[in-house]
Formats: sequence, C-alpha cells, structure tokens
Amino acid sequence: MTSASSLQALLVDGVRALALWLHNWWRIVQLGGELLALALSPSSYTPAYRQVLLRHVYFGSAPSLVWFTVLTTLLSLVVIRIVIVTSLSYGLTQYALEMVVRVLVLELIPLTAALFAALRCTIPQAAEVAALRAQGRLQATSPVDAEPMHMELLPRVSAGVVCALLLAAVSCGVTLVLAYLSIYGFTSAGFPAYTRTVGHVFSTGVALVFGLKVLAMALAVALLPVASVLIDPPRARPGTSAELRGLVRMFFLILLIEGCALVGNYY
Repeated sequence: MTSASSLQALLVDGVRALALWLHNWWRIVQLGGELLALALSPSSYTPAYRQVLLRHVYFGSAPSLVWFTVLTTLLSLVVIRIVIVTSLSYGLTQYALEMVVRVLVLELIPLTAALFAALRCTIPQAAEVAALRAQGRLQATSPVDAEPMHMELLPRVSAGVVCALLLAAVSCGVTLVLAYLSIYGFTSAGFPAYTRTVGHVFSTGVALVFGLKVLAMALAVALLPVASVLIDPPRARPGTSAELRGLVRMFFLILLIEGCALVGNYY
C-alpha cells in the first residue's frame, strides 16, 4: 500500500512538473510573440525608442565584435592549418577547403557566436531586466505592461539578436577569407576553384538550413535569458534562480537547433 501511494505521488509530481515546464515554455513563446509584434509594428519606432535601441545595439555588439573576431581568427588559423597538414599527409588536398567550410563556417562558428553573444550581451541584459523587476518597473505577471515592454524589453532582446547575427556574419566572412589565403595564397588564380567549392558546400538546401539555424540561435540567446528572469519567480526552489533556469533553457534550445540543423544538412 505504501509503495502504491509513493508511486502515485511520484506520478502526480511528475505530471505537475511537466505541466509547469510546458506552461513556462508557453509563456516564453507568448512573450516572444508580443515582442515580435512590437518589433514589426512601424508605430513602435518612435524617436525615443530608436535612441534607446541604438544605444543597446551599440553597447551590446561593439565591445564584443573586435574580441570575438580576433578569437575566431586565431581559432580558424589553427583549424585550417591542421586540416591542410592532415589532408596533405593523406593525399586528400582537394577536400581540405570543403572540410574547412563545413567544420568552421557551417557548424563551429555559428554555435560559438551564439554562446559568445549570450555571455557578453544577453546574460548581462537579463541581469538588468532582473534588477528592473526587483525595482517594480517590470511586472512578473503576463501580460507585461506595453510601455516597459516597448522601452525596456524590446531594445534589449533586439540588441541580443543583432549581436549574435553580427558576430556570426563577420566571423564567417573572415574565416572564408583566411581559408582562401591559407590554401591559395595572395593570388587570384584559385578564385574560380574556391568559389566552385564554396558554392558546392552551400547548396540551396544547406544555405537555407544555415540561415535558419543562425537566426534561430540568435533568437534563442536573445529571448530566453531575458524571458526567464521575467516569468520565473526569483527562487522557485533552493539552489536555483531564474538566471540559472534561463541558461538551462537556452542551452537546451541551442542543442535542439544544432541537432535539427545536422539532420537537415546530412540526412
């Protein structure tokens, strides 16, 4: 009897936890939809909002862009050198460029750019939102007041999206240039073969999956940390916090996006 009661209690707790998990994700989707509607509304772009948006975009992206570009340049040079040397040793030089593009541009750099944008931009933005909520300037209940959402939440989320997309775009461009210089040198003779190989890698389907992956990761790292500190109580249980739960959700969604992209590219 006791075992049956314990099993029933475990099932009830599991159902409640699942319902709460689904409810929180639904609230995040609702908040994202409301922010998207505001972002697509021309009336949102008042002079005051544009000033706030530009300030958040600049301070969210500019300090990270130089450092991330330097780091990805060093990483790309190391990986490109390893791939070239390995290809030469096995007589597979013709596949070196394709390997570099697939490993770095398609997979590694977009994932690294999203995580770097989260660490340098969106997680600090989430801390600011948590401070605003503690001061009573943002309500924890849904729906959020229109003015705080417009002037406080939307600029921060938009800055996170811009930061992630900008880091990915610049770093992928730099990596493609470094790959050409490392394989062909400072000459234009290899440009036709280079563009043919890159075009072969970025077929229509792969390019579509790549663009959707980068955009989805940018939205995930921009929205989830901010939304989590807004919809979750400061401490739902000992040892956890809204910021930590936001990180868990963000990593979970990034892994899901990466897995879906791998399936779309290679199956």
